[in-house]
Amino acid sequence: MTTGNPSLSLAEVIAPFAGMAGALLPVLHAVQQAFGHIDDAAVVVIAEKLNLSRADVHGVLTFYHDFRRRPAGRTVLKICRAEACQAMGSDALIAHAEARLATPMHSQRADGAISLEPVYCLGLCSAAPSAMLDGQVFARLSPDRLDALLAGAMS
Repeated sequence: MTTGNPSLSLAEVIAPFAGMAGALLPVLHAVQQAFGHIDDAAVVVIAEKLNLSRADVHGVLTFYHDFRRRPAGRTVLKICRAEACQAMGSDALIAHAEARLATPMHSQRADGAISLEPVYCLGLCSAAPSAMLDGQVFARLSPDRLDALLAGAMS
């Protein structure tokens, strides 16, 4: 996962948004871009800097699926869970991925090599099931095709 400048402090990332109406979502995106995730310590600082409660920040952070509370694996696989993909076999694809990667959905493998996450629509409903591997979208996936993609990404 690519992150921004690791030498930036949290306060420096938040500073450009000071006084901006509705700054919470842009701040959360900026913090995740800079550090790869938004941990509990960051929630406290964001709440203080934006004059919000920690509950407000936590509520938004946990509502949106793309925000991470801990670092992601070096490779991130997101498999679509939307209705069209489910109708075309994404549940079986997820079961295959969990078995092959030895990690359940919503988690990272113990060696940090890969995170397996759900996504709730990639806009490829007519070419389901679909997934996103390190930001690149793939459609009409089968277990064999998924294995080939993972082999290339994790080599």
